Amino acid sequence: MNLPFSGLSRRELLNSGTMGVGSLALACLLRDQGLLASPGKPELERKAYDLLPKPAPLRPRARAMISLFMQGGPSHMDLCDPKPILEKYDGKPFPGTIKYDNAAQASSKVMASPWKFSKRGQCGMELSDLLPYTSRIVDDITLIRSMHTDVNNHVQSIHALNTGRTTAGHPVLGSWLTYGLGAETRDLPAFVALTDPVSMAVNGTEHWFNGWLPSVYQGTMIRPREPRILNLDPPPHLAGKPQESLLKFVNGLNRQHRERHPGELDLEARMASFELAARMQSAAREALDLSRETVETKRLYGIDDPATSDYGTRCLIARRLIERGVRVVQVFTSNQFWDHHGSIRSSLPAACRKTDQPAAALVTDLKRLGLLDETVVMWGGEMGRLPVIQNDAGADKNGRDHNTYGFSMWFAGGGFRRGHVHGATDEFGHHAVKDTVSHHDLHATLLNLFGLDPATLTYKRNNVEMSLLDGKPGRIVKEVLSA
Repeated sequence: MNLPFSGLSRRELLNSGTMGVGSLALACLLRDQGLLASPGKPELERKAYDLLPKPAPLRPRARAMISLFMQGGPSHMDLCDPKPILEKYDGKPFPGTIKYDNAAQASSKVMASPWKFSKRGQCGMELSDLLPYTSRIVDDITLIRSMHTDVNNHVQSIHALNTGRTTAGHPVLGSWLTYGLGAETRDLPAFVALTDPVSMAVNGTEHWFNGWLPSVYQGTMIRPREPRILNLDPPPHLAGKPQESLLKFVNGLNRQHRERHPGELDLEARMASFELAARMQSAAREALDLSRETVETKRLYGIDDPATSDYGTRCLIARRLIERGVRVVQVFTSNQFWDHHGSIRSSLPAACRKTDQPAAALVTDLKRLGLLDETVVMWGGEMGRLPVIQNDAGADKNGRDHNTYGFSMWFAGGGFRRGHVHGATDEFGHHAVKDTVSHHDLHATLLNLFGLDPATLTYKRNNVEMSLLDGKPGRIVKEVLSA
């Protein structure tokens, strides 16, 4: 409506404009009562996302983490959660309700553990005979026997432990840690995955996926076989000054391109990865070179034994990486390596034979180097097993089905208590019943150890503040933390 300015009274202006007297009165009332929204402040500077070190808002007790992920679900009642009542009911019907995952092969017959448990160390932590090397470090670890995710299968439970959600597409814990803290090195990736040479674990690359966080926070996979990083050396004709000149020229072009496309986070991440690759030519070669380690250290990790050589090598590489400023390292077993639905009497000892010595060596080595106090070592899988027989086709073929309602994980260093057992499952090991720890509780506790506030470590996505805990009430489990 076009009204001529001449002859337009003040009353007519108010009535015909976008604001009437009532609107002005309402605005005044809201202002006087403090209910009027403050004017939005435009972002004057574009946010930058990088891996430069950032101070933790709280007092940090850890600066790095090594995750020893036992994909498939280690049987807690055969390794670290003794259940004497299983012997009483061995071969008899389970006196209660069991939630099977694979009903087709299910059995209600209770299966006692074929292995003996003993008290270990000065703390008296009970472990199975399958873990002779872990038995030597019990006075340095916290064993949580009351983990649970309460979801029904590998993929969902892995997502829960990695991202706080049971669905795909979200950032993993390692990405959140590097987003919140950056890295202490410019010459190596902040977040590294060391995969098994046989195969990647279930979910593949999602284990180190940045989700909707900027791509710079995605983990970097280092190959399980030599050469662990491809194309690390420049072609002979580019070595030295020619490469320096070429990289300087390309970096200049990239910066010009970035200035013409502000806010393109994937572009910035790609540029950062190119620059990192150039710096890694010397730093990565040195970090991955185990020839500088002593014979004693290699023997400690079992590198001289074919059964433990591969896993021991990757555990030693993990130590060398965090020693050089890498924030997070994941060391994986192969696809379903601990998923013992059948033949558990042979397959479980084989899994322990591969990993027990190297895992214990990592804790021992970090401790003697003075690195354990600031490095969290996390051991465990996405679930445990049920107390009843699966595949009831003879003792040599018996196995155990999935159990996400109660299972065990252990932790060392980085502020965790030493020689401590936390929580419990019921008398049969099916459900966590005492001092339970959910994946949200675990994430809140780990973030706290790194000096990060689970409530304020957020990322704005589509104008919504997102967090690792996904708005869930994760509890910092203070009982597992050292004084």
